[in-house]
Amino acid sequence: MFGKLFKKAKPAAPKTPEVMGLYLGGSFELDNLKMSLLEPSLTIEKAARSHLIQAVGEAPLDTGGTILRFYTDDDGFLQVILDGGMSENHVTDVKLWHFYDTQTIGSDAQWNTCLSSIISQPTYDLDGTTFTRVWGAIGDESPPVAVTETTYEEDDDISKTDQFMMLYERPIDNERVETLLVVGEEKQVGNNLDRCLVISTGVDIQPADITING
Repeated sequence: MFGKLFKKAKPAAPKTPEVMGLYLGGSFELDNLKMSLLEPSLTIEKAARSHLIQAVGEAPLDTGGTILRFYTDDDGFLQVILDGGMSENHVTDVKLWHFYDTQTIGSDAQWNTCLSSIISQPTYDLDGTTFTRVWGAIGDESPPVAVTETTYEEDDDISKTDQFMMLYERPIDNERVETLLVVGEEKQVGNNLDRCLVISTGVDIQPADITING
């Protein structure tokens, strides 16, 4: 009886990050005209204009900023970078990304090779298209940028992934660029480390090109 009276309350679920009206379980639309004009220059084809947000990722940066990723049902994510705070006034960059390829890494030797020579190169070739490294360091070597992303899913599952990233870009029409993100991902699953190499292509999006549904 007393156990029922003093039953512990269930801990509240952590608040999922939100910005620009984007939130877990929400949806948004991209400007169809602008995407139609832009898409012929991009690697991605037949990108959706309507998106449902199925997961949200949050990764703090060493610079004090934050990466938010809104993963959608179109096999991609809308990435928002903030600096100095978590409101719309602190947004410095918005990109639409689509996953291009994911390769499983099965051994420590393969993982070490990815970290040392595959993720970060002066240029990266993607099916005959050359992208040039954007993030550089003093000297000849530019190691991948490391972040830890916390991902919130609609079923209340929360996971953490260590990511080692490098950004590349290439010029496209109208003085714009297409970007390439090469990431080594490492995640603890039970007693094992789940590792993979994830390649995504992206493009800058203006907040005015995004319409929030509801």
